[in-house]
Amino acid sequence: MDKLRIVFMGTPEFAVAILDTILKNKYDVVGIITAADKPAGRGQKIKYSAVKEYALENNLFLLQPTNLKDPEFLEELKALNANLQVIVAFRMLPKVVWAMPKYGTFNLHASLLPNYRGAAPINWAIINGESKTGVTTFYIDDKIDTGAMILSAEIAITPDENAGQLHDKLMILGSETVVDTLKLIEKEQVNLTIQEDHSEIKTANKLDKDNCKIDWTKTATEIHNQIRGLSPYPAAWCYFKDNNQEWNVKIYESKINVEQHTFPIGTIQTTKKEINVAVTKGFITILSLQFPGKKKMTTTQLLNGITLSSQAMVL
Repeated sequence: MDKLRIVFMGTPEFAVAILDTILKNKYDVVGIITAADKPAGRGQKIKYSAVKEYALENNLFLLQPTNLKDPEFLEELKALNANLQVIVAFRMLPKVVWAMPKYGTFNLHASLLPNYRGAAPINWAIINGESKTGVTTFYIDDKIDTGAMILSAEIAITPDENAGQLHDKLMILGSETVVDTLKLIEKEQVNLTIQEDHSEIKTANKLDKDNCKIDWTKTATEIHNQIRGLSPYPAAWCYFKDNNQEWNVKIYESKINVEQHTFPIGTIQTTKKEINVAVTKGFITILSLQFPGKKKMTTTQLLNGITLSSQAMVL
């Protein structure tokens, strides 16, 4: 078994934690591949990926291809003479890339595969009310998140945990699992588990405006899970309507109040400190939210500045 020479591919903060752990465990990372720079925000300033920032700070060799099949990039990648590639939150790779190293290419995915294959596994696990999730390492093949599994590790999801909190826990668990995977590969002790497809597999589709919009006719638990599953990003949203005005409002935090009532679904009941939305068999109490052009704030802060009428409702 040759000494591992690793190329690491990733983009967001989640990937940085795993890369940092690999380096702290004294593995030889010979190159970093990350997303190309792109303009972001109102000023359209060029923004580096979190992985690029880390690579620059630590003087790591960096490539930022726009096309993963570009012959020039493939030559540069080959020249690194890596025998293993580790992928965390990157993009789909062509076979010419994932088949290149002698010991293959493995990916870390933030779910217990085969469930929650796809772009947003952390969010969907909470939205669907799961009580546990985890991470899985697997060898990449020509489909998305379907390859033979190397290791998985499980973690509980607490009842009011949001996607941001779970993300941070899975980042730590993922770091440990990647290092454990590297140790198995080094020792030539990998025992693969083939993923079995079945009709009950849950997917983690990409989040968009439609699936982030709150449907207030759903149960209080489903609405609460959607809000925490999309918090802090990209955030569940709905329309607030009052006095012939309508606002697109993001909701970040809520709690459930089970209570019999006769209010129409979507009716807003306010106190000096609370916004309660009538739902089936109770209310959703909104704890923090964001109106257009305003900062995120607690409901108490919002109600210090505005008064909602008795006709106010959500759509």
